[in-house]
Amino acid sequence: MAKEIAFGRRMKGGEMRRLLRWCCRPSLSSSSSSSSFSAVQTFVTDVKQSGTKFLTQRKWDALVVGGGHNGLTAAAYLAKAGLQVAVLERRHVLGGAAVTEELVPGFQFSRGSYLQSLLRPAVIRELDLQKHGLKLLPRSPSSFTPSVDGQYLLMGPDAELNHSEISKFSKRDAATFPSALMELLLAPASKVLDNWFESDLLKATLATDAVIGSMATVHSPGSGYVLLHHVMGETNGVRGIWSYVQGGMGAVSMAIARAAKEAGATLAVNAEVVEFSVQQLEKDGGISTSLNGVKLADGTLIEADQVLSNATPAVTFLKLLSQNVLSEDVLRRIKSIDYKSGTTKLNLAVDDLPHFRAREHSGTNPGLEHRGTIHLGTDSMDDIDTANRDALNGYPSLRPFIEMTIPSALDNTISPPGKHVINMFVQYTPYHLKEGSWEDPAIREAFAKRCFNLVDEYAPGFSSSIIDYEMLTPPDLERVFGLTGGNIFHGAMGLDSLFLLRPIKGWSGYKTPVKGLYLCGSGSHPGGGVMGAPGRNAAQVALQDRR
Repeated sequence: MAKEIAFGRRMKGGEMRRLLRWCCRPSLSSSSSSSSFSAVQTFVTDVKQSGTKFLTQRKWDALVVGGGHNGLTAAAYLAKAGLQVAVLERRHVLGGAAVTEELVPGFQFSRGSYLQSLLRPAVIRELDLQKHGLKLLPRSPSSFTPSVDGQYLLMGPDAELNHSEISKFSKRDAATFPSALMELLLAPASKVLDNWFESDLLKATLATDAVIGSMATVHSPGSGYVLLHHVMGETNGVRGIWSYVQGGMGAVSMAIARAAKEAGATLAVNAEVVEFSVQQLEKDGGISTSLNGVKLADGTLIEADQVLSNATPAVTFLKLLSQNVLSEDVLRRIKSIDYKSGTTKLNLAVDDLPHFRAREHSGTNPGLEHRGTIHLGTDSMDDIDTANRDALNGYPSLRPFIEMTIPSALDNTISPPGKHVINMFVQYTPYHLKEGSWEDPAIREAFAKRCFNLVDEYAPGFSSSIIDYEMLTPPDLERVFGLTGGNIFHGAMGLDSLFLLRPIKGWSGYKTPVKGLYLCGSGSHPGGGVMGAPGRNAAQVALQDRR
């Protein structure tokens, strides 16, 4: 995903703080570490093994549906406030998409999300996540973009490195880069980048963050905001820095889970919620709808005063809630949320590092080019646009663009000595194919080979280093993580679905039309990414309502 490149005008501390408060504060509604994650989840109760009696013995103050990082964050804040809280996670492991799993023996994969920077400092500080095992591994350099003609661009938080590297392509761009304005909110990313820079490789490197996780192209209006969304993070107090997490991204979720458990929350896995339990009463000549609990897949009813949903708005309102509860207008708006996704995640175990033609490397130790995000198939913004047009026509990109990361280059806890974990975030792959289906093994294998062959163009012999891999297409991301449409942000991040419009106009403040039901996931303000802000904000709103 994002690069911790020192991009744009160096914003003053006060400016950046105001920007982050603006993007991450609760919006106002117009209406009222270990490398073995089987070892670290011992404080979690497995419903399949323990049954549900521990959940039905009381009426809970609050239930959190979904044990992703935002749900866990909400639970931690509610428990710290003294509430009796239980988290109900459908899968066998906590974390949602921010999870670490051993897909290949000896290899620990950040199966979904794979980089950290947006996790709010307030969440880290208030939940004391470092005490609970969170260890961030900053990356420098942070970005390596080789071209097919053998050139390359290294970039990162080091201003001198950036100037030296950019100067290889354009001295004008090198001079302009530190002072580029972030006029990104309304304009297409391509327009902003074309206005400021002339080097194709530099523009393509920056442009990938504007389209990551979406079906948008660099020319889409508002794509500049997504780029802004990804460059405003920080690591250990340093702005713009993205990091790996020791033990994988699941270590973020586990640190939050430990904080929640310490505060008194109950954490349950294999606890699939299939329905919200609501009651409707006549009141003042109308019908008042309130929520009084949830029903599990085995029929168990768990009572609660409040329920916070970490699921997508589509799952929350269209699957878990009876359709006769919401007004036709609200249902129409919910059904109109854009969940299109063009992303596929490949998780690879390899026995050797990729050796890039553009940068000679010998030995077994990782080089500078292996530390950050490696951009392949993006020699220019036109390459991104061409890949997008294939997908809009219903086909996987003939020449996809790939963001490759090698977290084991900095984290030796996630793979055997001399071997490595590689994440490949690939675009574009439409959810529905014009010909065939992602369920067809031949189609899946053909696309995976297309991606590996593309890497071979830049790093000959890469394909032969692959021990095993997992491929998660948009339907797989939906099936495994509950991401509607395979959209990693719980819904598009366009200007028509942000701030007061997220998830829908009139209900942007975490409350819902059902009394006692709240949204706490990335489908609510301020949006996607491993941020924790939606969970923290939703918990605060729920607590205010109790008062």
